[in-house]
Amino acid sequence: MAVVNKGSAAITARDSAAAPGVSQLASTKVATGRVKESIGVIAVANGDSIASVLRFFTINSGWRVSSVVLACTAITGGAADIGLYDLPTRNAGAVVDADFFGSAVDLAAAQEITNVLRESGLITVEKLEWPVWRLLGLATDPGVQYDVCATLTAGATAAGFVALKGHFVDGN
Repeated sequence: MAVVNKGSAAITARDSAAAPGVSQLASTKVATGRVKESIGVIAVANGDSIASVLRFFTINSGWRVSSVVLACTAITGGAADIGLYDLPTRNAGAVVDADFFGSAVDLAAAQEITNVLRESGLITVEKLEWPVWRLLGLATDPGVQYDVCATLTAGATAAGFVALKGHFVDGN
């Protein structure tokens, strides 16, 4: 066994004499950035079918996601992927990654404060410091916005409400 001293990416970057500009950026994004919160609530109707897209709020590609929390009433039969879509003004609002956060998340039973950030398995523990663009596998930040959406993977057989709330760090 060995006694070690280790630092997170923010601490390592802060202490790096070789790249002081990088250290400021890294520490701001993962250590002291401003937290933003967005929330959206959407009514789901009995009969809303598979592939229906519910758009909740918009995030920036450079933000780091801290949580995506789901709450819903019991929407019998309902399930949804929670992911990212382009804005309707770019690529006609096409899907970027439909299950970026969650895959076939159950909406049939009422949910209260369920964090779906890591449900799909894409955002693993070692990637929690990464911004959205890096999680998407991009080489650089494209500086774009994405809508956080739920895409029904099972149709609703009862009416109800779905809410998504996100917490993000913008690094500015």
